Amino acid sequence: MQRVVSVVFLLVLGSTWIVHTVPVALKPFIHTQENVFDLAQFMGKWYEAAVVSTCPHYMKRKREDPIIIALELQHVASNGSFTMTATSLRNGLCKQTSTDYRLTNNPGQFFHHIARFEADVDSYVVHSNYEEYAMILLQSVEKPSGNKTTSFKLYSRTMSVRATVLEDFKTLVRQNGGSDDAIIMNQNKGVCLPGEQVTQPVTAQPQVRAFTQRWKRNPVPPVVPAQEEYAGNI
Repeated sequence: MQRVVSVVFLLVLGSTWIVHTVPVALKPFIHTQENVFDLAQFMGKWYEAAVVSTCPHYMKRKREDPIIIALELQHVASNGSFTMTATSLRNGLCKQTSTDYRLTNNPGQFFHHIARFEADVDSYVVHSNYEEYAMILLQSVEKPSGNKTTSFKLYSRTMSVRATVLEDFKTLVRQNGGSDDAIIMNQNKGVCLPGEQVTQPVTAQPQVRAFTQRWKRNPVPPVVPAQEEYAGNI
């Protein structure tokens, strides 16, 4: 695996969320993966396998229901964007949403806007071998408040992740001020069809412990996450 690039974590804390946080790094240093990025190879089906975010509200919701989300990425060659369709169980119902991501002049970097939160979101492919995994950085800014959220996500072509890939993802998180305990491993609840009703949804069992570290700083009011469960998930 190639050298993982360090990227800053911008910490957003709420007064009621002091324990469930990710430590902050000192300086931003954003790069996409070192090799030339290949958009065509990046398209197709992915599964969200693991997540970590500086937004306590988002992390709380993920812990309550850490389910694997199926993602389908499709790009039309003549367009300067691609569509991500996300499918997952929510409250016993299989739901599907689609989001358009705009390509940028920087290969491996994408942009989308979430109108509900007036948030601009930049996504970066930090590293991917295309056939097995992808490590993604998302940085969002809400307007006009200027609240910032940073997230790292691990995607897999299958619902299982090789141990060495997971360790590389943990290394990326550690290099940016996080800890292994901060990472949420999503659970496999099986494949569902949009609109399908599940009468007895499986109760997810989170595989990670609560954070053991406290990050001490002046608290600020909690904020709504800039990325939604589906719409912000590249």
